[in-house]
Amino acid sequence: MKVLLCCNAGMSTSMLMKKMEDYAKANGIDLEINACAFAELKDPASEGYECVLVGPQIAYQKDKVAKKAPGIPVDVIPMANYGRQNCPAIFEQLNDLLGK
Repeated sequence: MKVLLCCNAGMSTSMLMKKMEDYAKANGIDLEINACAFAELKDPASEGYECVLVGPQIAYQKDKVAKKAPGIPVDVIPMANYGRQNCPAIFEQLNDLLGK
């Protein structure tokens, strides 16, 4: 799966991205993941992303993210899962979002 994480400045999602990469590798999950700041967000669908997960600190920007990501699902990571970097729960959210 190819996932884009988006937050205010891209810093906290970069940390989560690394943790998710490690979790995916340890659990045999095929994952390509990147992180970006909201201001740098382009058209994720044109870059082959299957979905976008938004950091809870910019949950209010979800509709704007969705407009920049036509045709692919966009969801906000729950604050508790984001803060704890709860990879099992975030991957469960991804699977639900992608219908897997």
